[in-house]
Order: sequence, then structure tokens, then C-alpha cells
Amino acid sequence: MTKVFAPLLLCFLSFALAGLVASRQEEVEFYLINKGDFSVKLTNYGARVASVILPDKNGKLIDIVLGYDTTKEYQHDGSNFGAIVGRVANRIGGAQFTLNGILYKLDANDGNNTLHGGSKGFSNVVWKVKTHKESYITFTYHSPDGDQGFPGDVVAQVTYTLKQNPYKLIVKMNAKALNKPTPVNLAQHNYWNLGGHDSGDILSETLQIFASHITPVDATLIPTGQILAIKNTAFDFLKPVQVGTQMAKLPAGTRGFDNNYVLDDEGAGKRKRVAKVYDERSGIGMEVGATAPGVQLYTANHLQGVKGKGGAVYESHGALCLETQGFPDAVNHPNFPSTIVTPDQPYRHTLHVTLRVQKFKGA
Repeated sequence: MTKVFAPLLLCFLSFALAGLVASRQEEVEFYLINKGDFSVKLTNYGARVASVILPDKNGKLIDIVLGYDTTKEYQHDGSNFGAIVGRVANRIGGAQFTLNGILYKLDANDGNNTLHGGSKGFSNVVWKVKTHKESYITFTYHSPDGDQGFPGDVVAQVTYTLKQNPYKLIVKMNAKALNKPTPVNLAQHNYWNLGGHDSGDILSETLQIFASHITPVDATLIPTGQILAIKNTAFDFLKPVQVGTQMAKLPAGTRGFDNNYVLDDEGAGKRKRVAKVYDERSGIGMEVGATAPGVQLYTANHLQGVKGKGGAVYESHGALCLETQGFPDAVNHPNFPSTIVTPDQPYRHTLHVTLRVQKFKGA
């Protein structure tokens, strides 16, 4: 009896131990990085930013991104607060694309389209913590072949680093296709409110975007394939202007901005100026730069009664997102910059966010 059951017992214990290790690896936790009086809290669920805290013009520490108090709330979040979204950020029309003669059908989680990689995209999975030091943290995630319908295995990595004088948050997003060509387009999805996450709407914030064109969309927010000049239209942020001023010029019934801006080219692979934002209430200004070709301006149009940190309730236009990215639906538009990654051509995307207490200064 002992000889028979000992291997079975050993096998059972091995499976139990493996399950215990797996459950430990999948625990969702918060992590803190800081540089002096500048701190960022993150969670390994979606490699998300949960808070960005720094002093305002009065020296008071304020948190300038929307989010939640608990990790459990992030696991039920439908807004992608602070997340790394992918494998392909933004929308893919018809939830399908053709690559090398093969049609790939994806998870349709936005009507007939795919949004931010599908219902179990990178924002809705647990990442592993590779390195965690005082002022930086690195998360990794292995997306298997067929994940949400996408071809090939992909290993993604994101590193958040803090610097000071001035305050800087640097986000490096890398990904490698292990065995097949596949689209990759990662974006960091912070909801910024420079007046403080609990300070109401961002309509009085001053915004400048260094882009002369957008990729217009149809009724389902899928690009038409055009690249449209925006000077002297409601979408024109080439000169500093309050968000609410431009929003008032949008067609009747439009909730707000949810548009991809084509960044003015400063050379392939180089960091481009993306945007400047300023909030007079806090005196905090933000400058954004990135190596991506586009940025999605989203003014949190769909927030409604969302219970956030510290009892705050987030409503429509309670934040703005500046999601640096490849163009939406690029896999179905050959005239857009390619988002295809191969084993020989990895994905690299760097985002720089600089924060200062200042008066707004345009270009």
C-alpha cells in the first residue's frame, strides 16, 4: 500500500505546490516608487498607475490621476484607469485583419470592433514584477499565441522610472514577437486631472497638442483612412487653448474628444513633442513627449458616477487622456504607419511626462 500511494501522494503534493506558487504569482498588489516628494503607486493588474503625487503651487501634495483605493476595484474597472493597454491599443475595425494572407478574427468587445486588445487585453491581466527598486519598477507579461485572436507569442515589458528636478515619469514599453509576425501597439492610459483627481472637470485646463492633422473616424470610431488637416477647427490645439473652449465648437451631440492626432514629424524613431497641459488651480504644468506617431486625446466622455479614490465621484470630463500610440486600426490601413512586429523587429515605445509648478508657456 505504501509503495502504491507514495507516488500518488508525491504527485498530489507537487500539483498542490505548483498551484500555490501559481496563486502567489497571480496575487494583485500595489507597489510604490518615489523620488523625494514625487511618488507613484502602481499595481501589477494591467501594469497600472494608481496615483501620481507631487506638490502643487501651495506646496500641498496632490494626486493628479484618477483611480481606486483597492486592487479589487481595478479588477472590475471598465475605464482602463492607468493601464497599459494592448496587445493593440485603440480600435480594430470589424474585429479582424489579414496578415500574410491569413485572416485573423479577434475578440469583439466594442460592438463589432476590438478595443484595447479585447476583453482580456493587457489591461485586464496580472503582470509579473521583474524588478522593483526605490525609483523604478519593471512589469512583464507573456501573451500566448491566439490570445484574443492575435497570432504568435509576445513578451511585453514596461518600466516606470521617476526623476526629480524637474519631476519626470518615464515609461518604456517594449515587446518582442517570439515566433510569428503580429501587430503590437501599446499605450499608457492615465486619466490626468492636474487640478487633483477629485477637483471636478478639466474644461478649464489649457491644452496644446503638437499635431496639425487627425485620423477622422466613422460612427463607430473606426478611422476612415484619411489624414485630415485641423487648423481652425474644433480639433485645433496647435496654440494653447482651454479644453472647454474647443469642446463647445464640436457638433451638437458630441460628448467630447476621442480622436487620434497625427504628431508633427520630427524624424522616425525620435522623441516628438506631444502636448502641454496646464491647470491654473494647482499651478501644475505637464509636458508630454513620446516616440510614437500619434496620440489619442480622450476627455473621459463616458465617466458617470464612478466612485474613485477617497470617496471622490468621477463624472464626464473629469480627466483627459493623452494616449501616445500607433494609429488606430493601422492593420487595416496600409497608408498608416505599420504596427507589425516580427521576431527580428521588436516593439519600442518611450513616453516622457515632465511635471512642473509653473505658469503656462506655449511653444
